[in-house]
Amino acid sequence: MPERRPEGLGRTGSPLRVGVLVSGTGTILQALIDACRAGEMPAEIVVVISNVPGAFALERARAAGIPAETLDHRSFPSRAAFETALRTTLDGAGVDLVCLAGFLRILTPGFVDAFAGRLMNIHPALLPAFGGKGMYGDRVHETVLASGARVSGCTVHFVTRDADAGPIIVQAPVPVEDDDTPATLSARVRREELRAFPLAVRLFAEGRLRIEGNRVLVLPAAAGSPPRTNAPAAPQDTAAGPETRVHLRAKP
Repeated sequence: MPERRPEGLGRTGSPLRVGVLVSGTGTILQALIDACRAGEMPAEIVVVISNVPGAFALERARAAGIPAETLDHRSFPSRAAFETALRTTLDGAGVDLVCLAGFLRILTPGFVDAFAGRLMNIHPALLPAFGGKGMYGDRVHETVLASGARVSGCTVHFVTRDADAGPIIVQAPVPVEDDDTPATLSARVRREELRAFPLAVRLFAEGRLRIEGNRVLVLPAAAGSPPRTNAPAAPQDTAAGPETRVHLRAKP
């Protein structure tokens, strides 16, 4: 009798329906769009929402034929009203997973709880270091350089009530060079962000993530699952057993 496969998050069968929240140019959004098009993950982006009118990420979505919505937080009477509109739009699109891809708004506990276990964020450092309130963009890289750290990177994690403190799904380290500036370090980290977020979404879509406390375990691929062309590898530490957290090795 075949061994029962532990149940993970996500869904099997039909493609995972993904909603993406953005505030800027959408480079990470584009990586997700490209991964879907290339068949690297069993998912489809069904809606993109920006809180910033005119954000270039919206143009990327429209160019890919994805519904794109603007919900300017400044046009709502309260944060609660803004988040109600967010939830209504996401629920109306039938999303299974929400990805924060450069979304520069802190979400309230009520919103986070509504999407618990299916809300992901990416952070441009190796959490739990260099995270928390006010740590975003170049502020992160400036702080990393000022600290003297020799390694930085990026982290994809589930969102919880505490900023940048949720269970870690994927991390990708990069070296910090002696002559680095915030701009050069940011560029090196960004290259890994474009690989890490699609990998995290793929693992979720394949039902291979399980949260235990503040850890994410990665379940083995289902028997008979076909390999995905050009998909980034999900390396495992075999000494730790078949269920372990995932990391990526940075390209030189």
